[in-house]
Amino acid sequence: MSPFIESDDAGNDAAERAHAHAVEIDPLRQDLLGEALTHAHLPPPRKRPFVIALLALGSALGLGGWHHWQTYRTSLETQEDVISFVPTVRTVSAVEDDEPMRLTLPGQTEAFDHADIFARATGYIAERRVDIGSRVKKGDLLVRIAAPDLDQQKSQAEAQLGQLQAQLAVAHADVEQAKANVTLANATDARTSTLAGQGWASKQTADQTRAQMLTATAALTAADAKVKVAEANITAQQATVDRLRTLTTFENVTAPFDGIVVARMVDVGDLVHADLGSGASLFSIESTDVLRVSVQVPQSAAVHIRDGVRATVQVAQLPERSFEGTVSRSSVALRSSVRTLDTEVDVANPDGALRPGLYVNVTFAVPRAHPGLQIPSEALIFDAAGTQVAVVQPDDTVKLHPITIARDLGTTLELRSGLKGGDTVVLNPPADLRDGSRIVPKGSVSSGEPVAKLSVQASAE
Repeated sequence: MSPFIESDDAGNDAAERAHAHAVEIDPLRQDLLGEALTHAHLPPPRKRPFVIALLALGSALGLGGWHHWQTYRTSLETQEDVISFVPTVRTVSAVEDDEPMRLTLPGQTEAFDHADIFARATGYIAERRVDIGSRVKKGDLLVRIAAPDLDQQKSQAEAQLGQLQAQLAVAHADVEQAKANVTLANATDARTSTLAGQGWASKQTADQTRAQMLTATAALTAADAKVKVAEANITAQQATVDRLRTLTTFENVTAPFDGIVVARMVDVGDLVHADLGSGASLFSIESTDVLRVSVQVPQSAAVHIRDGVRATVQVAQLPERSFEGTVSRSSVALRSSVRTLDTEVDVANPDGALRPGLYVNVTFAVPRAHPGLQIPSEALIFDAAGTQVAVVQPDDTVKLHPITIARDLGTTLELRSGLKGGDTVVLNPPADLRDGSRIVPKGSVSSGEPVAKLSVQASAE
């Protein structure tokens, strides 16, 4: 074959391929030569893609129907499980408690004895022997007051007392003189009366001697009265002297009891005035060997508080220690404004660990009149019927009992009514629990132990 023929065949093949490509791209366009492209010889469409699409659609519809049927079947099974479900629950027995009730209230420590020391003598502070924080014994000298005016008044009163005592001595001498005169007058009168009876003396002379005797007797009575007046004056003056002597003893101010000086308001050289109780005091002293703890007991617990009830005092700053005491006194009557009972607990404080003015917690051990019944707080049911608990019956069914709460102790409750000792109650009861519902007790726990709050469904799972 000649090379020219081979080149023509190659050109024809290239033209045919270009034409076929142009028809694939756009069969309605014209080729490069401007000739219309015909489709009379295009192959017929194939049926395989339509069959595949129909099969895929049928498979999707079948799968959806099967899934819907499975969901419906699962819902029926779940509904049957809910209807026939018997929950597994934890239970606990109600416990009677006859131990003393623990009642904790805030309180404040106070000094058992407190005294503000005032001056009873007017003068200047000549000497001060104590300061804030000084521990003193009864009778110890605190300050010495220089009171020269008072000293002079005492000296003058003592001198006047001496004068009155001298006057009393003179009065006693006058009495003795009057007694002698009376004796002489009596003797003269007796003698003159005898002579007058015998005619040796005139009746006039007898009358005169009788008058002299009566005058001497009156003089004796007057002398006795002067003695009594002098004695009364001495008594009055002695009282004045004693008062001034007592006031001079107040120049030395001493401690009235064993304690601590908690305040000092004077120093050496200060002028102080006597009997100014409304002014500033010299010192304040407090006794701390025994402290009073003041507590305001609310009305709900006041009826149980009486003298002798044991109490424990705790201070936040001393967590390792507790202090024992007893109720020593109360106001008996409650304050009408706040309905609280003023109560004091005496606490021994020999080592001085407690101080007046501390904020403390006081726990009373209040004796019970009747045993209390306690259950965990998670056994409660709150609904339209009120506060109830679910009590387990012997046939593993429950019965709802209404209860009355006496005290809420946080994790436990003390009941006033509704249960009796030994009743078994359900913990964390399901929301749909009703009278007669069946349960499966999982096991009892002690009412004194903390119980985790788990849902019934979770515990059943």
